[in-house]
Amino acid sequence: MPEAVPKLAWLAGAVAAAGAACVGYGILVERDWYRLRRERVEALEPGQAPLTVLHLSDLHMTAADGRRQAFLERLAGEPVDLVVLTGDMLGEPAGLAPVLEALGHFRPRLGAVAVLGSNDYFAPRFRSPLTYFMGPSSRRRRSAPRNPWRELIEGLEARGWTVLSNRRGRLGDVELAGMDDPHIRRDDPEVAIPINGAAPRLRLGVVHSPYRRALDAFAGNGYGLVLAGHTHGGQVCLPGVGALVTNCDLPRDRVRGLSRWGASWLHVSAGLGTSKYAPFRFACRPEASVLTVVSRA
Repeated sequence: MPEAVPKLAWLAGAVAAAGAACVGYGILVERDWYRLRRERVEALEPGQAPLTVLHLSDLHMTAADGRRQAFLERLAGEPVDLVVLTGDMLGEPAGLAPVLEALGHFRPRLGAVAVLGSNDYFAPRFRSPLTYFMGPSSRRRRSAPRNPWRELIEGLEARGWTVLSNRRGRLGDVELAGMDDPHIRRDDPEVAIPINGAAPRLRLGVVHSPYRRALDAFAGNGYGLVLAGHTHGGQVCLPGVGALVTNCDLPRDRVRGLSRWGASWLHVSAGLGTSKYAPFRFACRPEASVLTVVSRA
């Protein structure tokens, strides 16, 4: 028995050291290890010209996020037709100026559109990360401090962006519909009803949180592609297991990347940021995506 005590102590120390190394890696390395992913989506009718879409999400910008701002400014040089940002741009009220500065550099050929997420309306509060394993984070935020969402919309529109929260729009031959955030029950599924008029090259649905009711509304109304964020790709993933949570009712196997949802293609971005109270990613690098939308074979 006396010999077992040092072995147990050594094992406990090794586990603690490994845990500390993982936390240090997640905070100091992976959280700011940005990447650009590229995907091919067969969502157009035969003979239609390809469409390139830069999908951004979950910036959670704070005044201290200089690396994230610099990465966004580099992304602005990508030669794409359309930029779509699926919400949670603000990480705190002081993030307004840097996020508008970074987003003002984008000049895609057709235009840039965005929807708001819950964190654009409400500033984050500290909460135990363990609560995410009990279900989606609280939607009741009446006591939470407000983020300057009206100023965010005004600033985006002044820089040429179109904000599509519960609005429809059209850029060239692309028809768009954007839902406000289902996570805080601001969504209006009727916005997914298509506009009468000339048939578009693509119907594109945009929403922050990929709740099933929002995805079903787009898929049931003939949208070829739906873009969403919110999940952070799980933020913490385990090799061989994947994401542990989605923070909504989306299945865990759809938490990041491209998949089918009914008749639609769904792309969920793992996003570029995190809450300032949980500045950690593990096996889930922050990312943006360029989607090349092409004709079906």
